[in-house]
Amino acid sequence: MSGPAAGTADAATAADAVCLGESMVTFLPSQPGRLADVPSFGRGIGGAESNVACALAAAGHRAAWVGRVGADGFGDHLVETIASYGVDTSAVRRDPVRPTGIYFRTATDRGTDTHEVAYYRAGSAASAMSPANVPYEELFAGRILHLSGITAALSGDCLELMRELTAARPGRPLVSFDVNHRPHLWRGGDADASVLLELARRADLVFVGEDEAEEAWGIVGAEAIRAAVPEPSVLVVKRGSAGATVFASGLRPGPRSSNAQGAGVAAGEAEKAAAGAGSGDTVTHVPALHVDVVAAVGAGDAFAAGFLSATLRGLPVRDRARHGHLMAAAVLTVPGDLTEPPARDHADRLVALDDDAWGTLRLGPGWTAADRASEEVRTP
Repeated sequence: MSGPAAGTADAATAADAVCLGESMVTFLPSQPGRLADVPSFGRGIGGAESNVACALAAAGHRAAWVGRVGADGFGDHLVETIASYGVDTSAVRRDPVRPTGIYFRTATDRGTDTHEVAYYRAGSAASAMSPANVPYEELFAGRILHLSGITAALSGDCLELMRELTAARPGRPLVSFDVNHRPHLWRGGDADASVLLELARRADLVFVGEDEAEEAWGIVGAEAIRAAVPEPSVLVVKRGSAGATVFASGLRPGPRSSNAQGAGVAAGEAEKAAAGAGSGDTVTHVPALHVDVVAAVGAGDAFAAGFLSATLRGLPVRDRARHGHLMAAAVLTVPGDLTEPPARDHADRLVALDDDAWGTLRLGPGWTAADRASEEVRTP
């Protein structure tokens, strides 16, 4: 099917969130060292949007991942692994000619927080995604459509697809956009990372790091980022260890709310965004948690998943950001990109802490399996 079309009323209840993007097979080192020296690798999966889908499914939501993989064993592995998290992969398309993307990485050097990554994704099946070959009915069937700037960098066709999906139109689900600036993907292409600003301004909910806004757009500071991205009804500026600042127009910033409004929250916020965010922002700063970090990979995707999960439940702004921090902490305390999130009631108890208790909370490996009284959740 060519061109977007809204799903039917019945299809609109098929998923809470639909995530579109490239997922790749990841090869992780058997030991520390340079890529040139690592003797063997273990196989995993990686992909910003599929990470979000897996985390949402693990948190109890109906999530779907839409992508394009090769008709090869790596494509089989990706689809089967993502589906094993409870994600609907029925709309994934196979490319009979182009391969599934793969990449290799080294272990993070704790002293410098650096690692090597070697991508083999040029000409991949996902890079051939375009408005002519994606299943729009499935993309528009959820309450939230989650996208990222990585897709826009893969090819001209992918950028055209992103422009189509972020275009304003009646019946569009709430569009969530994670800027996810990857400098190496923009080198030597026909477009540059400035198009990420264009796409962000067309979305309803945007995630962007202060560091990537400065690198991609030359914009410094949360207030300046909001001035450059005024249209979305919600803008989340991630500030690393300093936490997150959320600019929200027309949303309640209060500390708690009933979950009863959750069923209509995505549609209602999409309507607010379509009307324009205006100048009536509430600004909510939510400090990050103290975390005993095992590996700093996948935290941004996990934060987005936690924030989206709380958005689907109709929670207020502060709680959305706190759920994002908790989901990120779950990933930061394990070696890989994905992990079992905390049980919902456990996370809700932590989110409900007063500011002082939240500020002293410290989370280490194994905390997601513990209840509030566990020694793994420590308050100094």
